[in-house]
Amino acid sequence: MTETTNLLHPKSEAHSQFWQNAHLYFERIYNTMNLDPTWRPVLSSPKRVLTVSCPVRMDDGRIQVFTGYRVQHNSARGPYKGGIRYDPSVSRDEVMALAMIQTWKNALVKLPYGGAKGGVVCDPRKLSLGEKERLTRRFTYEIMPIIGPDQDIPAPDVGTDAQVMSWMFDTYSMMIGHQELGVVTGKPVTLGGSVGREEATGRGVMNTLRKYLATRNKALSDVRIAVQGFGNVGYHTARLLAQRGATIIAVTERASGIFDESGIDIESAGQYYRQNGTLDEFPGADAISNEDLLVCDCDVLIPAAMENTLTEEVAYHIKAPTVVEAANGPTTPKADEILRDNGVTIIPDILANAGGVTVSYFEWVQGLQNFFWDAKRVQDELQQVMEQAFDEVNAKADAADCDYRTAAYSIAISRVAEASKLKGLFP
Repeated sequence: MTETTNLLHPKSEAHSQFWQNAHLYFERIYNTMNLDPTWRPVLSSPKRVLTVSCPVRMDDGRIQVFTGYRVQHNSARGPYKGGIRYDPSVSRDEVMALAMIQTWKNALVKLPYGGAKGGVVCDPRKLSLGEKERLTRRFTYEIMPIIGPDQDIPAPDVGTDAQVMSWMFDTYSMMIGHQELGVVTGKPVTLGGSVGREEATGRGVMNTLRKYLATRNKALSDVRIAVQGFGNVGYHTARLLAQRGATIIAVTERASGIFDESGIDIESAGQYYRQNGTLDEFPGADAISNEDLLVCDCDVLIPAAMENTLTEEVAYHIKAPTVVEAANGPTTPKADEILRDNGVTIIPDILANAGGVTVSYFEWVQGLQNFFWDAKRVQDELQQVMEQAFDEVNAKADAADCDYRTAAYSIAISRVAEASKLKGLFP
């Protein structure tokens, strides 16, 4: 019972801080926008916070109760959209912060969505396949009253994948009596998913960085890059950047990492990691820790793991002149100030990692129409969305003489504020 107790009552101090950080970014930028202050509480508060208990029969016969959350932040621009994560660190405050960030992200790339996020407090690496399936189906059943293709469309996130989305899709479809392709995104292609969805976040990071470098008269082949995180986002980011000539000098996962000044073979490293579950003893490279990667000598630092990675303590020692936030909320507000004061350019998460939700939108559209695109169309449409969003943020930053985060948030908040004001309040 000790394990169950810990799962139900996780330590939440860091995640309370994450929620505060999300508010700090919002408040800091909202105060500069001359918007109607009466709408501030509407924009900064979640519409709905659902907490559910998920009893699951474990393989050894025990019944373990997992806690799950689904937070819906704002629906002024359309149905809610956001991922589901399985991780021991999941908490209500973390999910609330991520849902708020998702609202701004969706608005910035002009998707007709509001922001949502969900999660279950668990360690998916310690669950058997059967346990994970039973947990997923129970969680889907518990949040079913508030999800649907016209209400709230979940997707994969940390600790979840296409298989988890398949179970969610099947559970929902069984409950309503017919197959509903639009209820989740990130499904396998054979079940109505979109080609290119798995790599979409990494491809979006690549598109954004390439566009940014062009404004500095540079190409990807001119930069040395360190990537923290080697899950779905980190791996595909590193792989796609390397394919286009960038030199990936360091990558890390939770407990191990590798460094090679001449460049890492990302395909081989990915295969090695999938086979061994670690990067330890990867041939031809030196070991490096997550902490050392963040402060290594490189041209571009890409945090692609979890939130609150770049803290005040770390920020003073970062050598990279450019940080691209492939993770959600990796930089704390104080670290953000320190990095800006030190001349570091930060491409914020709501711009850099929006490729995943963009291709999720493509998948949702394809599912509703039962008409599916080929890989080239997905990649071309994604590139167009990401480059247009970057151009708008870059133009705003130049016109307002501000950093990219301020520019991106200003654009996103103004779009959500306008939609909220136009709709008004009911009743």
